[in-house]
Amino acid sequence: MGLVSAKEMIDKALEGHYAIAQFNINNLEWTKAILLECEELKAPVILGVSEGAAKYMTGFKTVHAMVSAMVEALGITVPVALHLDHGSWEGAHAALEAGFSSIMFDGSHYDIDENIAKTKEMVELCHSKGVSLEAEVGGIGGEEDGVISTGECADPKECAEVASLGVDFLACGIGNIHGKYPANWAGLQFDVLANIKEAIGPKMPMVLHGGSGIPDEQVKKAISLGVSKVNVNTELQLVFAAATRKYIEEGKDQQGKGYDPRKLLNPGFEAIRAGVKDRLECFGSIGKA
Repeated sequence: MGLVSAKEMIDKALEGHYAIAQFNINNLEWTKAILLECEELKAPVILGVSEGAAKYMTGFKTVHAMVSAMVEALGITVPVALHLDHGSWEGAHAALEAGFSSIMFDGSHYDIDENIAKTKEMVELCHSKGVSLEAEVGGIGGEEDGVISTGECADPKECAEVASLGVDFLACGIGNIHGKYPANWAGLQFDVLANIKEAIGPKMPMVLHGGSGIPDEQVKKAISLGVSKVNVNTELQLVFAAATRKYIEEGKDQQGKGYDPRKLLNPGFEAIRAGVKDRLECFGSIGKA
């Protein structure tokens, strides 16, 4: 199976009261670990790529070629969408040209009128190519590719305006942040989430960004209120780093050919697989492919 739009898998998740995981990828090991685990657990998956990660991997075309070839070589049968995360106007066009099957155009930093105008144009462009589109209203807190935001809760009226443009799923700020959550984090604002859901209607899936570090009970409650896609990145980075650190601290890189990067990175690779399984269990998407 080749890359697919994320629309069908997310619509099914909304109807079935579970969520699709978006795992951001950073290199070959990340991609392979996520694909193998999702295939084993028969879970549909969205591979998220930020513009910074794409640049690190030498561009959208390289990422698309790697993911497409890996899906084929590994015999992956579950639905896989390749998704631009927090795409700029220019980045969205570049990812589309490279063959990405899903796009997030993040116009949340524009005023609402410009966000609406640009999102409307992006909806038409993506849908003409059979590509799904995610839009955002309200800033997500934390740091994403060097852009720091304190976060803001989205206005339900603005969410309804953007949802009416024909976007496939909508990201809304509800107190969530990127990166590690501080000890004094107030938690998700479920009253805001409920108000947004009422405004956008029952058939519009919502997206929870900053899914790493939110307590499971809050994630599950958000899913019950209409969140159908949860983004995970920091969580896998942390377990990868911890496993790699342990391998080196135990001196295993100095035993035999333990310095071989295939051996050096394997504990982190396995840690990513375990982390993926843990999140899929929380989101309820195992066996949904």
